[in-house]
Amino acid sequence: MTRHLFTLLAATIALIPAQKSFAQDKWQAHIDLEGKVGNERDLGEADLFLPLWQNNDTLLFGNLRGRIDNNDSQEGNFGIGLRQMQGNGWNLGGYAYFDHRNSPYDNSLNQITLGAEALSLDWDFRANAYIPVGRTSHAEDSAGTADFSGSTITYRGGEERAMGGFDAEIGRRIPLFDADAGQQLRAYIGGYHFSDDKADTIAGPRGRLDLTFDEVPFLWQGARLSVGAEIQHDDPRGTQGFASLRLRIPLQRSKKTGSRPLTRMERRMADPVIRDIDIVSQAGAFGEAEAITTTADGKAITLVSSDTTASPDLANEILTAGNNSIVILNGSFDSVNDRLDVQDGQTIMGTGSLNVQTPSGRTVSIATPGASLSGSGAFPPGFGSPSHIFNMADNSRLIGVNVATSAAGATTAIRINGADNVDIINNTMTVTAAGNTVTGIQVLGNAQNTVIRGNTITSNNDDTFAYGMSAVGSANLIFENNVINVSGATNNYLLLFNSNNTNLSGSGNSGNVSTCNIGGGVNTGSIGFTMATPTCP
Repeated sequence: MTRHLFTLLAATIALIPAQKSFAQDKWQAHIDLEGKVGNERDLGEADLFLPLWQNNDTLLFGNLRGRIDNNDSQEGNFGIGLRQMQGNGWNLGGYAYFDHRNSPYDNSLNQITLGAEALSLDWDFRANAYIPVGRTSHAEDSAGTADFSGSTITYRGGEERAMGGFDAEIGRRIPLFDADAGQQLRAYIGGYHFSDDKADTIAGPRGRLDLTFDEVPFLWQGARLSVGAEIQHDDPRGTQGFASLRLRIPLQRSKKTGSRPLTRMERRMADPVIRDIDIVSQAGAFGEAEAITTTADGKAITLVSSDTTASPDLANEILTAGNNSIVILNGSFDSVNDRLDVQDGQTIMGTGSLNVQTPSGRTVSIATPGASLSGSGAFPPGFGSPSHIFNMADNSRLIGVNVATSAAGATTAIRINGADNVDIINNTMTVTAAGNTVTGIQVLGNAQNTVIRGNTITSNNDDTFAYGMSAVGSANLIFENNVINVSGATNNYLLLFNSNNTNLSGSGNSGNVSTCNIGGGVNTGSIGFTMATPTCP
């Protein structure tokens, strides 16, 4: 887009005739190059002013502008205007533009701009109207929002919407220089208002200063240098300020030596058109509310919130959700003293990202809320120790949950017993016990293809043994990018490996102790640690 805009400007400049008669015209073609540095973004602009027809007091002109900023936005303005010098000392003008913008969201927006101006030696009055045309809204998934309440997930789709509106300003020459001097300082105050039937109204004040030099040493005749400052404020966008520098480059030969220089009001006939620098748009969750019940691949979603579900009922909610489902936990569940049996193919989620299907047919990604669970858990059937909260099943996943368990006997947070294809990802586990062994994650029973990644595990007790993880007779265990903190016991171990674990792998882990317990058997493979901690086994 940017390349095409500047190519068009260059091609237009190349078509400007260089005949001798042009040197006799009052107003000649020029290009203004402007840079703006702001607190929110920086901009660059090329502005071509092209006289199309003129007589002694009237000028018909074309205006082409190309603009870029450092927020991945590009815009082009293509306009035509008419100005006329009045006998009472005022210049009156009007103009119309077609504007095209490629927004930071990579959406194409179009509008028509209509404006009018009245300029005198001392006063400026300007007003503009902005009218979106064509497609005025675009779906924008990154602006969508999901609300989690009770057992219901509600999604509002994101959109970017072009906004119609107007702005106006009044300006006054500050008399630091003579009225006909080649340099002038002007102050402006005004405001703007943009609205849409769904987006928040953007409205606020704007003020600016402009110091212009029509006679600049070391620059060619017809050049102009302008230095400016601008500030504006509205609630959706906050306060924005800019400092600007604008240089005019004439594109035709200078007038003949001895010809009358332009008066101040004649010079004002070629002032830049002042208007909003952007097609104003706003992105937000403007879509209709839709209830989310399934993932993008068709799995049923169950939302369980602590404000509507008591902790003792949590185990039943997970059981009822069934195999191959997604259970999203929301809130803080205290006194979880029953074991939570995750079902085959089931995913338990706290904080994470989930691709879902809306009733209107869109596939979008939603951020799931956080969840924390605390309690003692329970012993598994036929297995006296240790107690634990989560008992994983084949093809199950636990993602983004904060688990804290404390019990009188031996305890662990998560148990994987003979279950295949289990993922434990981005969870936080805190395990404490008085006078007994503690373990963050226990893998046993010939569990196959287990992935433990990105978790923080804290194990603490005042007894003989504390472990971050224990693995007994497992195969294809991946353990990577986990943080393990083990303390308080007589023997504090990052990991316990026992009884023929095969194909161990993983790296990027860290821990506060530098030992592993290799309890027996022949373990193959290794799990690496950083920060001078060991490779195990």
